[in-house]
Amino acid sequence: MNTETTRGKLYGVGLGPGDPSLMTVRAVEVIAAADVVAYHSARHGRSIARRIAEKHLRADHIEEALVYPVTTETTDHPGGYRGALDDFYEQAAARLAAHLDAGRTVAVLAEGDPLFYGSYQHMHKRLAHRYDTEVIPGVTSVSAAAARLGEPLVEAEEVLTILPGTLPEEELAARLASTDSAVVMKLGRTFGKVRGALERAGRLDEARYVERATMEGERTGRLADVDPESVPYFSVAVLPSRVAPLTGGPAPEPAPAGQGEVVVVGTGPAGPLWLTPETRGALAAADDLVGYTTYVDRVPHRPGQRRHGSDNRVESERAEFALELARRGRRVAVVSGGDPGVFAMATAVLEAASQDAYEDVPVRVLPGVTAANAAAARAGAPLGHDYATLSLSDRLKPWEVIAERLAAAAAADLVLALYNPGSRSRTWQVGKARELLLEHRAPDTPVVLGRDIGGPEESVRVVRLGDLDPAEVDMRTLLIVGSSQTRVSRRRGGGERVVWTPRRYPEGG
Repeated sequence: MNTETTRGKLYGVGLGPGDPSLMTVRAVEVIAAADVVAYHSARHGRSIARRIAEKHLRADHIEEALVYPVTTETTDHPGGYRGALDDFYEQAAARLAAHLDAGRTVAVLAEGDPLFYGSYQHMHKRLAHRYDTEVIPGVTSVSAAAARLGEPLVEAEEVLTILPGTLPEEELAARLASTDSAVVMKLGRTFGKVRGALERAGRLDEARYVERATMEGERTGRLADVDPESVPYFSVAVLPSRVAPLTGGPAPEPAPAGQGEVVVVGTGPAGPLWLTPETRGALAAADDLVGYTTYVDRVPHRPGQRRHGSDNRVESERAEFALELARRGRRVAVVSGGDPGVFAMATAVLEAASQDAYEDVPVRVLPGVTAANAAAARAGAPLGHDYATLSLSDRLKPWEVIAERLAAAAAADLVLALYNPGSRSRTWQVGKARELLLEHRAPDTPVVLGRDIGGPEESVRVVRLGDLDPAEVDMRTLLIVGSSQTRVSRRRGGGERVVWTPRRYPEGG
């Protein structure tokens, strides 16, 4: 006899968030046809899943209560909490397999959706490859929470992030700061940590609380108003869509004066992959974006957010414009490439903010990946020891000052990261710099030319200082000039060149 034809079928049945009327027709059909109905429960024996499906259970159903051996992480199991659960799942799967091998159809009940933080998934991983299996999706607690709040979760290009409250607080804060909308599951004892993470991410005022959505005892409200001691496991924190609702009434009044701020953000050398979570969150929360048009264009569009792009040579005017917006109650993000404190907008904003007119406007500076760090990482580790960062642009300081600083840094045998080496209107500085450096460095000193790092035209080349051609350097190029200790290695069969500067410097060097 072919035993495969006598085996039963396994079903993972999603029951929805708690209200039995939210079960799907397919879920009801599967339960009605099943020989065995299995459900998980705590040691007290009461099962929420069974209660949801109770009116669809028959007297002749074989019921398998899969009772967890632990409810907290305290256990004397030699494998600890995880070991105790793994043993339990193996034993529970073996019990279900016995029914399946006997030809019985087994329906495993699961609150919400079976494969969304559900207990059923542990049975699925152990049995689905051995038995014919079907998963019946269910309405998740996420959808139920949004419905009960009556607020959209995500709109247009917004991103929804779903997080377990068991993550470390710093990780929660970083992810909450960087996303548009979010739902944090598994509150209960984690509520204090989740609240702290929302506060650190600057999003506590937006956060909503939903407890036992669609069930008896449901509660909703502002998360900041919730007593931590009253929070059960079956509750979630929600950050709804940031897109303003259409109320049909007059446009909302702007925030009162004094409530605005300026945040100067570094977007890194290129696109979204280089943004930090904190920067991404600040950009998303801003009412207005102010910056050089090229940098502002890197930021995804958000409905209702105003964008003020301008030329790259009006830093002071741009800074005052941002501060004036903030003084009128706007939350303003001044967008800068790379790190805003490295030859970028942070100085201009802070200089303007030192005027009496703006002394009450809050100003924050958020770091970004610098062009030097990005180019160095692509090349290897040329900045592994002491280094100096200089700009070759003589637009804001005389060339004589640049030459003196180049000579001093070269004489000190520092690795050099050279910003703004050339442009259409500045074509001679690289040649002059090379001549000056050759007075202190050997012609075979490695030079990294990092162009458009992170962008579509990215290129990284390594040349000898003596062979550095000024014609190959433009305003999108950053130069890293090695010290006497900087080395170039060949890797991957002699093909890839890696530049690195040892951390140890020779004594007496």
